Amino acid sequence: MTGASTTSVPVQPAGRRVPTREHTWYVTEAGSGAPTMFLHGGGPGSTGWTDFGPVLPWFETDRRCYLVDLLQYGQSDKPAIVGPRWEGYARHLLALLDALDVDRVDLVCNSWGGSIALALAASYPERVGKLVVTGSMPVVRGPHAPSSERIRMGRTVRDRYYAGPDGPTLAKMRELLATVEWYDPAAIPDATVELRWRHSLDPDEIACGQQPHRRGTPQDLAAELGRISAPVLFLWGMQDAFLDPGYALMLARQVERGNLRVLDRAGHHPQEERPAHYAAAVRAFLDCCVPCAGERG
Repeated sequence: MTGASTTSVPVQPAGRRVPTREHTWYVTEAGSGAPTMFLHGGGPGSTGWTDFGPVLPWFETDRRCYLVDLLQYGQSDKPAIVGPRWEGYARHLLALLDALDVDRVDLVCNSWGGSIALALAASYPERVGKLVVTGSMPVVRGPHAPSSERIRMGRTVRDRYYAGPDGPTLAKMRELLATVEWYDPAAIPDATVELRWRHSLDPDEIACGQQPHRRGTPQDLAAELGRISAPVLFLWGMQDAFLDPGYALMLARQVERGNLRVLDRAGHHPQEERPAHYAAAVRAFLDCCVPCAGERG
C-alpha cells in the first residue's frame, strides 16, 4: 500500500473569463462563504484546476473558492510580465481581486503561486487574510538559499520537456510529474497527465516558458518576508524534489507569524498526492481564528 491517499480526478466545472483593466483571467468558482483563492504552480500545463481540483470538495462546503489560472497559463491571457517578477504578478493579481469584488482573501498556493501570494501580502497587507504556501522559492540569496542547481531546476525541467523534435508528449509529461512533482509515480492519475499535457501545448504558453524575459526580472523576496503581517503556513512535502523542509523552516522563521507543517510520503504537489491530509491541515490553519473578511457588496 502506498502512502499517497489519492482520489480520482473530478470533472472540472465551467469557469468564466474575468476581465481587468489590462488582462483577462480564467477563474473556476465554487461554494459560498469566506473568499479563498487557490494559486497553482509554474510547471508546464499547470492551471488552477489541475493543481487544486482534487482538494476542492473539502473547501467548497463553506468557502467561496476561486481556482485561478495565473497569467501565462491555462485559459488566462499570456502577457509578458514587466519589471520584478513577483511584484509584477502581485500587482496583476490585485486587479483580479478588484474585478471579483473581493476585499480580503485567504490564499492557498503551490510553488510559483506561493511566491506571488507572498509578494501580494507584503505589498497589500489589507487584502490578505491568511496564506498557505507549498513548495515555493521566494528567497534565492543568503546563507540559507538553495544551490544554483536547485534555483535552475525548474528551468532545466521545462527546457527538457519542450526540447527535441517530438516536443512535449504524454510520456514526457508523465516523466516530469514522476521526477519532480509526485513522491509516488504509480499514483499519478492518467487524467492529470493528459490534462497537463493538453494545456502545455498552447503556443503562447510555450513562448512564455521558453523566453525567460517574458516572466519578469528574477526577484528575491527576503526583505519583503519581514513585512508580512498575515499568518502564513508553509505546508511542505517531506520529499519535495526542489526544496527540502529545512528551506521551508527558514522561510517560516523570516515571517512574523510563520508556521510549518510537513507531510511525509509527499513531493512537490501534496495537494494532489495526499488531498485529504493536505486539506485537513489547511482547514485547521484557516479555521483556527476568525476568518478573513468577506466580499464587498
